[in-house]
This record gives sequence, structure tokens and C-alpha cells, in this order.
Amino acid sequence: MAAKILQINFKFSVSKDDYRQAAASLASAFAEVEGLRWKIWTIDEAQSMAGGVYLFDDEPSLTRFLESPLADQVRSHPAFTEMSASSFDIVADATTATRGPV
Repeated sequence: MAAKILQINFKFSVSKDDYRQAAASLASAFAEVEGLRWKIWTIDEAQSMAGGVYLFDDEPSLTRFLESPLADQVRSHPAFTEMSASSFDIVADATTATRGPV
């Protein structure tokens, strides 16, 4: 099965420092997600937007994560609104040529 990318974006309504502390406290839980190769945490402080880009081993791993208590915790957080999630296939040859970590 082919690896999958997941991109999640949302608005946050806490201070940037509070968001960064929350992210740091959750990092180890994300590191334990089965089938997750890596996650890049993103933030646009000026727009109060944050999220992440994830690389999963395959579609079933991505689906298990989206149905997990950890994903529910993020979705239901009162400081996060306007959440969107999109999954993508990877264009392997072009990604390899540009040193993408896949």
C-alpha cells in the first residue's frame, strides 16, 4: 500500500505560547500513533491558524488515526475552530527528486 499525507488546519483562540505548550504536551502521544511516520506541526501566528502535515504508512493507518481518541481530542478542543482535514496520495518520483522525506 502507498503512503498517505494528511493535512489538518484550524483556527486557535488561545495565546501562541499556550498553543505551543499544548502542542509540546501532545507530541509524545502523536509519536506513538501506529503507522505515523512523522508529523510536522504548523502555525501562522498572525492568522491564529495552526495544524499539521502527517505522513502515514498507508490509508488504513490514516483512517485509524482519524477515528482515534487522540483525533477526537483535537477535533473537540474548545480553542480550535474551522478545522479542515484533507488526505493526499504522494507523487513519489517528483517528491524523491526534491528530497521529500517519504
